[in-house]
Amino acid sequence: MMRGHQTWLFQNKPVIIATAAVGGPYEAAGPLAGDFDLLHGDLWLDQDSFEKAERKMLEEACEVVIRKAGLQKQDIQFFLSGDLLNQIISSTFAARTLAVPFLGLYGACSSSMESLALGSLMVDGRFGNNIICGTVSHYAAEEKQYRYPTEYGAQKPPTAQWTVTGAGAALLAAAGEGPRVTAATIGRVLDMGITDPFNMGSAMAPAAVDTITAHIRDLGISLNEYDLVATGDLGRVGHRIAADLLKKHDIELPQNRFTDCGILIYSEDQTSVLAGGSGCGCSATVTFGHIINRMKKGELEKVLIVATGALLSPLSYQQKESIPSIAHAVSIERPH
Repeated sequence: MMRGHQTWLFQNKPVIIATAAVGGPYEAAGPLAGDFDLLHGDLWLDQDSFEKAERKMLEEACEVVIRKAGLQKQDIQFFLSGDLLNQIISSTFAARTLAVPFLGLYGACSSSMESLALGSLMVDGRFGNNIICGTVSHYAAEEKQYRYPTEYGAQKPPTAQWTVTGAGAALLAAAGEGPRVTAATIGRVLDMGITDPFNMGSAMAPAAVDTITAHIRDLGISLNEYDLVATGDLGRVGHRIAADLLKKHDIELPQNRFTDCGILIYSEDQTSVLAGGSGCGCSATVTFGHIINRMKKGELEKVLIVATGALLSPLSYQQKESIPSIAHAVSIERPH
């Protein structure tokens, strides 16, 4: 059911029957290590390239989520995924391994909630069942494509963020045990004229706020209905900007109820991350690991995940384009 201009209200409330989170060495050293299903001790994952290592993590996340759901690969009807590498090759090649009908997506770091929103729409409309929604990112692979190879040792400003090495997957079904997806707000592309690829949080914060305000406007609710509102990967810089922008809309949440996945995933002692985490795997692993686990424990009843994405490419940056951004929000509730 369409509500307002941008929001889907799911009447049948698709169920997240299982989730999986796979991480790398920096994630293993962070405060959320216990929420990962599988952690790797190095960036290579016994592969001969970082790109192949990224693909392997997504394949592992899919394997884990299928096993946790008690299903077989042949039970999966659709696979929805996207990533940051050119032509979303990590998702495409993982889909080759999974061998199920595949819809490739590109929303940059918003891909986790884009896939969850579209998967929920399919389940709610009875156009599919047992749908895997996933995404992945890899620190070294993304650095090589978007910035500089790590071997260069290039210095970064404090506004820069650390790409999460991780994959997250959720398995959606029409029935079963688990948190339910109740609504999704599809974001607009906003461009505030920022051109610095080392300041993604500032570029994406307005998109996050635009989607959050659209969500509460379309549904006619208060943000206070949520136990937790988590943006995707704004990091410390972008999260502060988002909080300030929300105040201008007369929306203010306490720190324990308004957070960011890029802040949660690393500790303050991990100084190399600078402003915090980023990448497709950031909101995916934190949501499908830490946040869903908190919901299962009864610590959270209703959450809003607002995954953000910077829609630049190496080509657009070389052509001196600014950085357009987007955010997709998904509402998840614990059943009673």
